[in-house]
Amino acid sequence: MRIVSRSSLRVAIIGAGPGGLCMGKRLLDEGLHDFVVLEQSSDVGGTWNKNRYPGCECDVPSALYSFSFEFKADWSKPYGTQPEILEYMRGIAEKYGVLSHCRFGAGVHSARWNDESSTWTLTLESGEAIEADVVVSAIGMFNELYWPEIEGLHSFEGAMWHSGQWDWGHDIAGERVAVIGSAASAVQLVPEVVKTAGQVYLFQRTPNWVLPKIDGVYTEEQLEAFRADPAPLLRFRAEVERNMNLGMTFSDPKMLADREAAGLAAIEVVDDPEVRRKLRPTHPYGCKRPLFSNVYYQAFNEPTLELVTDPIERISARGVVTADGVEREVDTIVLATGYAASKYLSAIDVTGRNGCRLDDAWNDGPLAYLGITTSQFPNLFMLYGPNTNNGSILSMIELQVEHVVAHLRRLRDDDIAWIDVKPETMQRYNDEVQEAIAGVTVWQAGCHGYYRSPSGRIVTQWPFSMIEYQQRSETLDLDAFEIGAARRG
Repeated sequence: MRIVSRSSLRVAIIGAGPGGLCMGKRLLDEGLHDFVVLEQSSDVGGTWNKNRYPGCECDVPSALYSFSFEFKADWSKPYGTQPEILEYMRGIAEKYGVLSHCRFGAGVHSARWNDESSTWTLTLESGEAIEADVVVSAIGMFNELYWPEIEGLHSFEGAMWHSGQWDWGHDIAGERVAVIGSAASAVQLVPEVVKTAGQVYLFQRTPNWVLPKIDGVYTEEQLEAFRADPAPLLRFRAEVERNMNLGMTFSDPKMLADREAAGLAAIEVVDDPEVRRKLRPTHPYGCKRPLFSNVYYQAFNEPTLELVTDPIERISARGVVTADGVEREVDTIVLATGYAASKYLSAIDVTGRNGCRLDDAWNDGPLAYLGITTSQFPNLFMLYGPNTNNGSILSMIELQVEHVVAHLRRLRDDDIAWIDVKPETMQRYNDEVQEAIAGVTVWQAGCHGYYRSPSGRIVTQWPFSMIEYQQRSETLDLDAFEIGAARRG
């Protein structure tokens, strides 16, 4: 029998995205050096490494999209682009010593808790097994691509890929391109694809709210001024955070009305009145993920872009057939259909105490106390877990990492074998969150999107402010958890 001693902790972090890097940095701050970051891909960055489609950028102002411990003042424009965000994440990994702890090409297939030894065994896709005292899942929400169920999808004889796996080796110049989906990735990539493709067909099921943003490229003089004195940007960061906290609950009727007015006004740039009509959302602002772009609607004035709103019936060998019987022949199909965002850690086969499987525990949809811990899965912590999506995700991740660090200190300093949230605590917390979600009117407007699990429960969104999350997570409620005493020699 292994003697459990927590004077040192072996920690396995799954994922080298923003959450994994922040967690690794804080472990080193705490003097915890025995950890590994297991990353499926060949680089750090998470979603900013995987998503490399044309036009990919952040929809949170850059002033707030950097960690508090590494404020970046010289973004190229107010909303950072994918390449520079990826470089920022690489810089974090190198500067804070996390890169040497990363193992790339090390996708995790399964995780199993051992009740006898109070340890986790992670089995990699290669078959290798790794033992750890603590597991931190940093795979977040956007880790499994969503492939639409369309008849004949795999019968297409041309090129086809998901926007999350953009094929930069394929030149679409002059080609006929079908883009299926009209949400976040499509809003960013379509204006770029139109610049080079010969013909683009955008297949839209539901029109979304796409608002304009202040996003002019900074001059070199401005960037030099920001580097010399970041104080103005730090004040702007505080202002962005304050406004985000006020607006993220979608409870201000005037704010909602103003946003809808701005969105409708933006559509007016489209010349064709029928296209304008098809682009106008029929659901309230905030019901689905709000989107931002200054170039999306202008793209519909290009003669090479056609908006298609007839439902897709099937994919043929040569193109896309809609319900009206029209077949649009194309050379390339881009699936801009997002992610299976409601799966979280259940994208991996996880087994906890007494053989409890995470799939079974989450049968009605993912739930976790503070979005971090799920009952029956001791010493397992999640970053960007269930019901924590809102505001600036980097800010939310930092708060979650601090909560995890508080648990790790307790495991180490009090020589505890394991910590597990009590089921009644988790359920009580989830009931409160779901009650608050039920009170967010715009989320109850019948929208279909990634917010909801197959059961219909909203499992992604945080219904309060970031300030509220900080207040709930910054102090450990010891009564909320049960512990296992360490076995001494």
